[in-house]
Amino acid sequence: MHEKFDYTTLAQRFSARFPVLSYVGIQINFWIVANILLGVILHLHASLITQKLDLPALSRLGPVILVAVILGILYGISLGLTDHYLDKNIFRKQPLGKVILLKTIISLCVLILLVRLMRFVFSDFLIYPSTYKAYLTISNKSWEYFFYILVIYYFFMTLVINFINQVNKKYGPGVLVPILLGKYRNPREEERIFLFMDLKSSTATAEQLGHLKYSSFIRDSFMDINQVLSLFNAEVYQYVGDEIVVTWRVSDGLRDASCIRFFFACEKQFLDRSEYYSKYYGFLPNFKAGLHLGKVTAVEIGVIKRDIAYHGDTLNTAARIQSVCNEYNKKLLISESLLEKIDLNHDLKTETLGMIQLRGKTTKVGIASVNWIS
Repeated sequence: MHEKFDYTTLAQRFSARFPVLSYVGIQINFWIVANILLGVILHLHASLITQKLDLPALSRLGPVILVAVILGILYGISLGLTDHYLDKNIFRKQPLGKVILLKTIISLCVLILLVRLMRFVFSDFLIYPSTYKAYLTISNKSWEYFFYILVIYYFFMTLVINFINQVNKKYGPGVLVPILLGKYRNPREEERIFLFMDLKSSTATAEQLGHLKYSSFIRDSFMDINQVLSLFNAEVYQYVGDEIVVTWRVSDGLRDASCIRFFFACEKQFLDRSEYYSKYYGFLPNFKAGLHLGKVTAVEIGVIKRDIAYHGDTLNTAARIQSVCNEYNKKLLISESLLEKIDLNHDLKTETLGMIQLRGKTTKVGIASVNWIS
């Protein structure tokens, strides 16, 4: 099926294939731009002083930009790799205040190293040698003031990059630019695949665990599902109680039956962590799911809390398909209209359930179940 490629599609596919490189690349590009902006400002300020005092030029713009690029690369790699590692392995369950504090300390340490690098490695490269060199020697106090400038500037730039990272986490890579350009201000039609995954026996599970431990159980389950997303080019559309809604662009979901294999990959993820779940909860998460494909409208909604919402019968149908899993004692049901478009491999076995009258639907929908047999 032919599908138009755009910035968002390419960004999301690149991020799915190279998650670390994508994250670090965003950091590097941002800090290069931020450092060039600061370098230009400082260069213009130095030029203003030399013009006012009728002195030879104190700095050269070319070397300033070159140093800004080098420092941006170093700072971006250092913070990017550190943030990615800590977020993935340490910060998953840490309070936000502790995360911010530790990241601030790390950023400050990296910043101190960069200032020392500028002072002892790049200073002669940046400043013109001249007959006024004795008067232009940068004192310890001057470097101290320069450090304060960087701390203030980098603090506000860090807020900006954290905003970009949060947008990427909420909407997915490649969505910030379309939002800024107003792509979703007005409804636009898209064709997408939706998977509704709901925890089985949620009421009994909540009664057994208690509401606090049950919330922890849901949190851990969703965290493990999130670990699988990038492997199958999947995006989380929303969390609703103990239900998670996952979506794909059509070509991504159909490729290698990703939209189906994703569900069984989640089950494998739970199984791989069975020791943890058995220790803390006594059992593994068990989800039921419904899959469907169709056209939806995407639009940016909200004022106090903005979001990108999908509307259309496709979502209702996918939700209704999931709702009859218990009735047929199946864990994964898929519409036949979607199944016909997927090239199944020998590891997947399907069983046609026929045309079913779903609640709220005026016409029957062909549904099949899918099982992993390997």
